[in-house]
Amino acid sequence: MVLFSRFSKKTKLVVIAAFALVVAIAIVGCGSSGDTSNSNTGSSEKGSNASLSGNVKIDGSSTVFPISEAMAENFMKANPGVNVTVGSSGTGGGFKKFIAGETDISDASRPIKDKEKADAKKNGLEYIEIPVAYDGISLVTNKDNTWAKSITTAELKKIWEPGSKISTWKQVNPAWPDTKLSLYGPSSAHGTFDYFTDEINGGEGAIRTDYQVSEDYNVMVQGVEGDKGGLAFLGYAYYKQNENKLNILAVDGGTGPVEPTEESIKDGSYKPLARPIFIYVSKKALERPEVKAFIQYYLTDGTKLVSDVGYIPLNSADYDKSLKLVE
Repeated sequence: MVLFSRFSKKTKLVVIAAFALVVAIAIVGCGSSGDTSNSNTGSSEKGSNASLSGNVKIDGSSTVFPISEAMAENFMKANPGVNVTVGSSGTGGGFKKFIAGETDISDASRPIKDKEKADAKKNGLEYIEIPVAYDGISLVTNKDNTWAKSITTAELKKIWEPGSKISTWKQVNPAWPDTKLSLYGPSSAHGTFDYFTDEINGGEGAIRTDYQVSEDYNVMVQGVEGDKGGLAFLGYAYYKQNENKLNILAVDGGTGPVEPTEESIKDGSYKPLARPIFIYVSKKALERPEVKAFIQYYLTDGTKLVSDVGYIPLNSADYDKSLKLVE
């Protein structure tokens, strides 16, 4: 204070102004060097980053499609710079594109086959297999079908096995009416087709050929809805989305009829048609930030969408295990 008093009034004002400027700069500096963790965040959800950009290409299983589609929609809302496209050419068709390097992620309602593994290795494709949900292949009938409440695996084989001539419900079970039996099912491109034919008929692809084949499960739903004698096998989520239009059959795998529900599919008591479903991600694609962020979202905040679209989530420990492989 003694030294300061020796300066002129004019000099004092200059010093005061300079000091005020230094303080102002320091305050601004503190503000800009503080926590900036939210500066690039478009959402509080994991995998959200407004600075992310690029494209993520997905194709494959029509069964897994509703899950990946919901994931993509939510992820893009939080990351507007990223474009996620989701196709549904079937598990087999999806693997062909994945192995050819046309997609980053392949949706699959069955594990990858040995031939597909060999083709992937030949093409230098390395990947991670990620289980994402449980599904139960469901047998659905028309709402006016009041006679069939359950069906045995032996009866299913009788209906669907190669060369079968079963054409009425009475031929399946004498207690049922002599109503024409109309069959609807997916093509061989679908993992659901592979799984069902293997479990029911004893071999992948083993099936009668005179049924109405569809690439679109929603078309199958419409077919059974308008056909009193209709019967189809499809993913559980498609039944849940249309349960006001269809009936569902309990399946007796040898220990009594069990209806597919969230509990029976998850605990495996819905035998033999409960199964896990997957996504496969290319390790090379994972090197791109937008792909890695999308997969991280799929396995964290996005898991809540699994039940929203009608499937059964895995345990959190299973998602954590896959997340560690990715990270």
